[in-house]
Amino acid sequence: METIFDIAKMTVQDIDGVYEVELESFATPWNKDAFYYEIANNPYATYFVMKEQANVIGYCGIWIVMGEAQITNIAIRPSCRGRKLGDILLAKAIEYCKETGATTLSLEVRVSNIVAQNLYRKHGFQNGGIRKKYYVDNNEDALVMWVNL
Repeated sequence: METIFDIAKMTVQDIDGVYEVELESFATPWNKDAFYYEIANNPYATYFVMKEQANVIGYCGIWIVMGEAQITNIAIRPSCRGRKLGDILLAKAIEYCKETGATTLSLEVRVSNIVAQNLYRKHGFQNGGIRKKYYVDNNEDALVMWVNL
């Protein structure tokens, strides 16, 4: 049986569900106020939520400034991983960036997160450099990755 899910732009009503995914996914999660600010006040930000049976199971944040896009965060609920949902969500983000006229898309990923790096490479991302001690929880470096759109 195939699972049905929806991807839509995030609204204020989605914040609680997104926050749950955030808490389950990241060592230093954003707080709810940060998500509220992003969707209510940041003119450069667009966030998408992935829902299954009305429950948020993933999300992706994008900033687009002067034709350059950046993924701020992307996550799938750990219990839903391994189903290619991150692949689908990333493809939606790339499609949206292209539709808005962005010419490049970049992101940071932990140097230890090989699974995510492989997903990004599958979508054409290349290594762009290292941000030393980028992650405050353990001082891990971030690999900057980018793709021309």
